[in-house]
Amino acid sequence: MPVDVILLVLFGALLHATWNAIVKAGSDKSLDAALISAGGAVSALPFLAFLPLPQTAAWPFIGASAILQFAYFQLVAAAYRTGDIGLVYPLMRGCAPVLIAATSGFILHENLSVGTLAGIMTISVGVLTLALEARHGSGRAVIFSLANACVIASYTYVDGIGARLSGNAVSYTLWMSLLPPVLLFAWATSQRGTLAVARHIRRNWWRGLIGGAGSIASYGLALWAMTKAPVATVAALRETAILFALVISVTVFKEKASIWRYVAGVVIAIGGLMLKLA
Repeated sequence: MPVDVILLVLFGALLHATWNAIVKAGSDKSLDAALISAGGAVSALPFLAFLPLPQTAAWPFIGASAILQFAYFQLVAAAYRTGDIGLVYPLMRGCAPVLIAATSGFILHENLSVGTLAGIMTISVGVLTLALEARHGSGRAVIFSLANACVIASYTYVDGIGARLSGNAVSYTLWMSLLPPVLLFAWATSQRGTLAVARHIRRNWWRGLIGGAGSIASYGLALWAMTKAPVATVAALRETAILFALVISVTVFKEKASIWRYVAGVVIAIGGLMLKLA
């Protein structure tokens, strides 16, 4: 994998950990997740006029992705209501690349080298070590996190294929971002009422814009990378976001970190190096 691709995926990983921290810090996880999704759509709108439309073959994937993204944001909110970021984030992000690596040969016919597989597994072991070491959480947090790992693997496949068919990964990403907030706010309004949703938007709109811009940029970089390298490799490297989440959990949320979290961080870094050398 070229160095420029690796660096951009790592920058995207930083952005991803940051917007997850914004959801974790919020008072209403579901509405904050919807706000971040909406912020991504708002950030995308100014650029649509300057980009070509995705190819016709990509539109079914955009629709499928919107439904999976709706499920993803709902599960993110549910997981953060019941568990620490130090438990939830590693489980969600660590299991997904294992699922993708195990099935990409069958689904995408991508042949991964032994070195690449070793790098993917090393990153995943490091990430899962962080989750197992986490002190706080519940059975529900684990269930929500594992369910979301399956959703992440699913939309990674859908969007990895869709971005390749679209002819322009950036255009695909921006169009894909428009429908999920519609679904999320329609659901929130049906559950909470228009007044409660409007009140939350008025008080927290800035969180949505900041987190949404980071979310769409992070995913756009990953999808672009998937047009340059195998999907499983990019998906695994993207999970180095847990290193940034580790720093945020300690410095911002004051979660206790034992030596094992730092050991896991080193293991993840080694996995990233293995992917570069593979």
